Amino acid sequence: MSKTLPRRRRGRPPKELASTSATRDALVRAGVVMLTEKGYSATGIEEVLRSVDVPKGSFYHYFASKEAFGAELIDSYASYFSRKLDSFFLKEQHPPLERLRGFTDDAASAMKRFRYTRGCLVGNLGQEMGALPQSFRRQLFDVFIDWQQRTAKCLKYAQTIGAISSSHDCDWLAEFFWIGWEGAVLRAKLERRSEPLHSFSKGFFKLLSK
Repeated sequence: MSKTLPRRRRGRPPKELASTSATRDALVRAGVVMLTEKGYSATGIEEVLRSVDVPKGSFYHYFASKEAFGAELIDSYASYFSRKLDSFFLKEQHPPLERLRGFTDDAASAMKRFRYTRGCLVGNLGQEMGALPQSFRRQLFDVFIDWQQRTAKCLKYAQTIGAISSSHDCDWLAEFFWIGWEGAVLRAKLERRSEPLHSFSKGFFKLLSK
């Protein structure tokens, strides 16, 4: 006679599964913070484990390798940052250039709030690409392309309402913005001041006015 399995109740997942998921999420959050501050090469797995009070040796229960962990951190940061860009670029109550300016002002304030110890995780990893797993290269490139496309869409809308000249190539402008912005973030972190961010932002908006 076959045995009837107990029906699983709806609602919360089993305690063991919920705990595993929470620990994994905590490791990802801690890893993201460390990579925005120190980069991949200077971040040790044991340091991440200690920061969230996870026992040494437990890391491989959650991730197959440091490379797999790094890939997860890139994906997590990319998702977070895409939502952040949308929170500015899709604000229908504001003109498109104000949306872009809102993003740059907010980013400068955030760097100041963290005393310029944190930069951009994607930019940081791009700086040390020579020492990173090659699998990261395509992943990082795709993140930049996503950011550029969201920025270009905002700029194209600015064109449709006459806020910037129709002669501008918005795809190129978006690419130029992210190349310059990442450099400004690095310089701000190096100098521990927001002037590089404001300087680049001022120059970019001046370019848009031509």
